[in-house]
Amino acid sequence: MKAPHQESVLSRAARILEAFSQDETALTVSEIARRTGLHVATASRLVGELVAHGFLSRDDDRRVRIGVRLWELVVRASPTLSLRDAAMPFMEGVHDVVGHHVQLAVLDGEEVLFLERLSAPHAVINYTRIAGRLPLHASSSGLVLLAHAPAALKERVLAGDLTAYTPATPATPAALRALLAEVRRQGHAYCPGYVHDDALGIAAPVRGADGTVTAALSVIVPNERCAQEIVPVVRTAARGVSRALGTPGTGTF
Repeated sequence: MKAPHQESVLSRAARILEAFSQDETALTVSEIARRTGLHVATASRLVGELVAHGFLSRDDDRRVRIGVRLWELVVRASPTLSLRDAAMPFMEGVHDVVGHHVQLAVLDGEEVLFLERLSAPHAVINYTRIAGRLPLHASSSGLVLLAHAPAALKERVLAGDLTAYTPATPATPAALRALLAEVRRQGHAYCPGYVHDDALGIAAPVRGADGTVTAALSVIVPNERCAQEIVPVVRTAARGVSRALGTPGTGTF
């Protein structure tokens, strides 16, 4: 790793952008300097340049936020745009049926990255957000993606930190390995109370034009026995998205 004085300007700017989180979207320059390890004067200069280019913006109280220009560039060039466009009509149809949360997620590193979510007032508790992440082993989307992931990734996750969010979370390698085999066999993940006792996740794989699993479509609904009735709805919608992406045939998911 480069010493701080050898770090490129681009690397420092990237660290500034990464200082923001979903829960903390506005920061002072001093807070940015502290989080990035940059000198306050350096952070202030780079923030000023990023503001000038529209990548950051300042509030009336001088707090700094991600700028609209950066959002514009990300959306315009997003490799997931066609996936979201293909999925949205099907997600809306599922949402009409379940009335809670419908989500679209992809694999990113060793986490689930959520690209889109439809919700409703008074829906069941849900920890996911658009552009939010969850561990692969605990969420229905993550289990679908991990079940179809390369063997090397599975082994890394199995050997890693399997946090138990509730007593139902598959938090041992043996439990997770058995569950992944079940997900592949049945074609969907059914996860009652894995992240929160009151919530149940159901996810099915979305395949791209080459037939590989590229995303997961999921719902989060109340943790009730009748949720089994939603499984065919989720599976059918996932197949619909796959067809829209050019997956040949319908196949068995």
